[in-house]
Amino acid sequence: MHRRSGRPLPEPDPWDLLLTAAATFRLSRLIGKATVTRPLRAPFTRVDGDGAPAELNETPREESGRHTVGELLSCPFCLSVWIVATFTGARTVWPEAARTATGALTALAVSDVLQLGYTALTEHAEH
Repeated sequence: MHRRSGRPLPEPDPWDLLLTAAATFRLSRLIGKATVTRPLRAPFTRVDGDGAPAELNETPREESGRHTVGELLSCPFCLSVWIVATFTGARTVWPEAARTATGALTALAVSDVLQLGYTALTEHAEH
C-alpha cells in the first residue's frame, strides 16, 4: 500500500520499538497464559496447573486440527511473532492508533511489574 501511494515507510524511533516490545510481551502473555482468557484457549488446550500469578500452564490438545492452534495459543513466544507483525503493520497504516494501543499495553505491563513488586515487598516486610 505504501509503495503504491508513494509514501515512505515510517522509520521507528527507539520509543516506538520499546512500546512495541513491551506491548507484544504483555499481549502475548494475556492471550497465551492469563486465566481470564482461558475460555479462548479451552477448545485447543488442557490445563496442566497454575503458572505465574493469574496465569495457567497449558498443553495443546492432541486431537486432529487442535494441536497446532493449541500450540500457538498457549505459547507466548509463538504468539509474539504474529503480534509484533500485526503491530508493525498497524503502525504503517494507523500510526497514531498503533501507538495508543502499544502505549496502553506497555502501561499494563508496567502496572503488572509494580503489582508484583508491591506484593513481594509486603510479603518480605511481613516475614
